[in-house]
Amino acid sequence: FLILGLILFGLGETLLITANVGVSPWTVLAQGLSVKTGYSIGITTFIVSISVLCLWIPLKQKPGIGTILNTIIISVVIDVSLPHLPSPELFVLQMIQVFIGVLIVGLGSGFYLIANLGPGSRDGLMTGLQKMTNLSIALIRTIIEISAVIVGWYLGGVVGIGTVVFALGIGPFVSAGLFFVGRYIK
Repeated sequence: FLILGLILFGLGETLLITANVGVSPWTVLAQGLSVKTGYSIGITTFIVSISVLCLWIPLKQKPGIGTILNTIIISVVIDVSLPHLPSPELFVLQMIQVFIGVLIVGLGSGFYLIANLGPGSRDGLMTGLQKMTNLSIALIRTIIEISAVIVGWYLGGVVGIGTVVFALGIGPFVSAGLFFVGRYIK
């Protein structure tokens, strides 16, 4: 479940990149870092993941093998799949690809979170903040995504309609992914 979920997550992220109408907030951040450093988006995604892990310390979150594999696999899947996924030119097809990408990220999150082998850095931040605040996962995730996009945009990452769809939709899609995997797969 863990590996499948991480591969799906990485593919969903890459679908957003290749849709060319704005990427997920964390990828905006990775793009901004890529612009500043010249590294690939996969490498800067890895750097962002490690940085977010540092935010776990005050939340008393504990990493697991899933945390480590998340950091590595998603970064690799992005760099490996990027040249092979479609880049539609019609706006309607780009938006369909964005929605499919967000759906796949949510489903992938459901798979690797249900494996219970340690959340990814962003999800550990999300669940740690949820435990600390008692706010909903959807609200916490949305706040985190909006914060990442602001910093990424400031660094030079690209923001578009795909970014907005992801930032507003990822909380509900992660919740749906957890429900689907927990009820029908596990």
